[in-house]
Amino acid sequence: MKKEEFLNRITVNPDVMVGKPTIRGLRITVDQILRALSGGVTIDALLEDYPELEREDVQAALLYASELVNEEQVFAVH
Repeated sequence: MKKEEFLNRITVNPDVMVGKPTIRGLRITVDQILRALSGGVTIDALLEDYPELEREDVQAALLYASELVNEEQVFAVH
């Protein structure tokens, strides 16, 4: 799957989850996925807890986060 296809899974709608980035318009936010993974939840456990979620959705959330970090500019403070 191409990068654009993964990122197309991320949707933003002001009427869904207060406009936070979600997966395919579902009420599952990118933030929820990232927090779960960073807390030690495995991808398989996430998929079990959220049957509507697909493995590619998790990959899309990770790619979305990496794109945001890649665009971030950090300025050294002295």
